[in-house]
Amino acid sequence: MIAPMSLAGRQIVVGVSGGIAAFKAVELVRELGRRGAQVRVVMSAAATRFVGPITFTALTARPPVVDLWDPSYAGEVHVELATWADAIVVAPATAHVLARAAQGQADDALTATLLCARGPIFYAPAMHARMWARPGTQRNVTQLRADGAQIVGPVSGPLASGEVGMGRLAEPVDIADAVAAHFARTQDLAGRTLVVSAGPTHEDLDPVRFLGNKSSGKMGFAIAERAAARGARVLLVAGPVSLATPPGTERIDIRSARELEAAIAAHYADADAIVMSAAVADYRPRAEASGKLKKQGDGAPLVLELVPNPDILAGLGARRGDAAQPILVGFALETRDLLAAARDKLVRKRVDLIVANHAADGLGTDDNLATLVSAAGDEPLGRLDKRALADAILDRIAMRLTRSDAPSQP
Repeated sequence: MIAPMSLAGRQIVVGVSGGIAAFKAVELVRELGRRGAQVRVVMSAAATRFVGPITFTALTARPPVVDLWDPSYAGEVHVELATWADAIVVAPATAHVLARAAQGQADDALTATLLCARGPIFYAPAMHARMWARPGTQRNVTQLRADGAQIVGPVSGPLASGEVGMGRLAEPVDIADAVAAHFARTQDLAGRTLVVSAGPTHEDLDPVRFLGNKSSGKMGFAIAERAAARGARVLLVAGPVSLATPPGTERIDIRSARELEAAIAAHYADADAIVMSAAVADYRPRAEASGKLKKQGDGAPLVLELVPNPDILAGLGARRGDAAQPILVGFALETRDLLAAARDKLVRKRVDLIVANHAADGLGTDDNLATLVSAAGDEPLGRLDKRALADAILDRIAMRLTRSDAPSQP
């Protein structure tokens, strides 16, 4: 049996809101404690209708915080709790508390503590399947993710109503695993240098027109953001996008495929890993017109002569040869035969990992339905928001770097 990931020394606040799944928060508190965490509990008033505060007092040796105005607490209890916590886990997170948290409300002990949080926040939603599916709930979840929160679940299964559907609270052990995994990888890329390309490339036709694509750059920027948060030095080579530079990254702006190739080449020797998430134009005009191309008055078609751009990823694979580093990650965005194309790209371009997704499932969206393709096989990840997918990719990079650093056995 595999030992559970440790939380020794971590201080976790568990927020309990008023849903029928509140009874499972008792097991979550016990599970976090078994893994070595110190746990304190904050409850909404509605949560006390489902599980008694005295239960949590027995488990944590401290009474849960229920009332912001309780005179037994010195000072501002929500500030003290949030400052103490390495992380806050809201389980169950009802539709109501998700809405209030997404709006930044702070009218009770739970939401006020969330608004003061200095560390990561994990929400484990639990509600009826129709409530989970409502556009309003999904908007609130999207907003919380955009604010940096991690969403654990819900899962499909039997609901309190007797129906079966998506809305059941994730199992306490899985919630604890998500928290532990976050801390396990917090600085696992410290001392590493990652070069990440992102966004489209633009190939100029004339002074006002270009050939480009619909890439938003969101995936590459998410990878850069999460890599920096995990301790890496990140060189972000960005095509023309309107995205803010992620904190802690060094940004190099480029426009064309050849500029991207030059920027990657300039930093190749420094890189422990190169993630080529940019959508590079396959072709460029043979020559850029010096003036604006005019519409033909006789209605004649305009013929453009295009020449191939360099295959940057294949060039990196050839340059690396049989060396273990830098780790090379490519992307396959296809409209058909996705996995076959990804497997072909993996071998032909001599890279370590291909992130495969259909154009409709990832281009310009805030989430991706992706499969990781490597020599070990295909690993479907399901639909993940871009930060979660970024962490999944970085997990594989970190593991490969650890293996490549290990001394070879005689």
